[in-house]
Amino acid sequence: MKFTNSVAVTLATAGSLAAAHGHGHAHFHKRATETETVAVPGPTVYDFVVMDPSATGSPEEISLSEACAGLADHKLEWLDAPIPAACPTSSSSSSSTSSSSSSSSTSTSTSSSSSTSTVTPTPTVAAQVLLETSAAIISSSSSSSSSTSTVESITSSSSSSTYSAAATSSSSSSSSTSAGLTAEFPDGELDCSTFPSDYGAVALDYLGIDGWSGIQYVTLVDELVSSIVTAVSGDSCTSGSMCSYACPPGYQKSQWPTTQGSTGQSVGGLECKGGKLYLTNTDYKQICIEGTGGVNIRNELSEQVAVCRTDYPGTESETVPLLAAAGASHPLTCPNGETYFKWEGKTTSAQYYVNNKGVSAEKGCQWGDGSEPIGNWAPMNFGVGYSAGSTWLSMFKNEPTTDADLDFKVKLIGDDLSDSCRYDGAGNFYNNAGKITSGNGCTASSSSGNAYFVFYD
Repeated sequence: MKFTNSVAVTLATAGSLAAAHGHGHAHFHKRATETETVAVPGPTVYDFVVMDPSATGSPEEISLSEACAGLADHKLEWLDAPIPAACPTSSSSSSSTSSSSSSSSTSTSTSSSSSTSTVTPTPTVAAQVLLETSAAIISSSSSSSSSTSTVESITSSSSSSTYSAAATSSSSSSSSTSAGLTAEFPDGELDCSTFPSDYGAVALDYLGIDGWSGIQYVTLVDELVSSIVTAVSGDSCTSGSMCSYACPPGYQKSQWPTTQGSTGQSVGGLECKGGKLYLTNTDYKQICIEGTGGVNIRNELSEQVAVCRTDYPGTESETVPLLAAAGASHPLTCPNGETYFKWEGKTTSAQYYVNNKGVSAEKGCQWGDGSEPIGNWAPMNFGVGYSAGSTWLSMFKNEPTTDADLDFKVKLIGDDLSDSCRYDGAGNFYNNAGKITSGNGCTASSSSGNAYFVFYD
């Protein structure tokens, strides 16, 4: 779905641009195979990084034992609300380890004459930020800089190592031989079967397409993409395809070709050509780039919320996940419309689908079938973008796709918002003038760009 940022009202009413199922343009999907992979919640795994309280150093990854010892000795303190369960006792730790190992080995397959279902428990990986106290002996040693909000984000992944690499990649160098968000992508060197997690991309294994957030099989005619077929679970990144990817919260992909769809479809990602992966936007050597910063989600609920960005430019499916953990804050990536992808010469913004509380990222951040209000049928959309010196923020019902109402309240707070904007949890929106009776949402701008979408009961 496209969002232009030229006027405030655009974001507030952009939901009306959606087609029946949340797409701005038609993409053909391959027929799904008869094998379905179902992700179910697994154990919670905590990764820790420590920050200098002056925020002048880079975050440094530390082990669970170092983190818990530092907290116990008051040499470290939580950046956000304490999570006692992250530092279990020795007995509970053993139990937890045993349970985790058991859970990881309980994948089962059931078959019938028509289908096969594989149940895969996926752990929730929580990257937590600790701050040094005056008594701290653990210090940052990396020479590169990073945003605290990036490493404090929580996301879901099928393996703890995948997100850990992305969350702590700020400490890596910019050498093309080094891994991480700052590493230069080795253009034309990696096999198309290799997902580029070593360069900051976050694998979304629950989609069943080898970690990619979307794959487009494209046909070129006269330097335009004449047709696009979108991959389904079980497909792969092969020659002739565009392979898109997710980045950690606060970051977004940097790759899309100048060649776009002949009828306005968007195309994005790395190109698989001759069995190798190639950059499609050589203005950037890193495949994940930061947004403008300043925009965040603060979840004051007692349950998690899956907030899903559309894979855009690309499949335009809502597959890029941010799992907003209960009681935590997370960066919400805001693209700079002046420098990010432009559609037919117009600036674009990011669109997010907001699921009801308690829905997992694995379930909420993929294409739905309309049987429940998840994925592209989620009750609410956020629009976020920067243009003409201001950050534009909107929330609106996901109409006409669904008439479902989000089951919790949302409000915008910030230093210099042009208007108030809140949702009451019952289908109604309010601004400074009171209840909004025309339109399906509200919009505010901020010249500083510092704002929060707050989730609350």
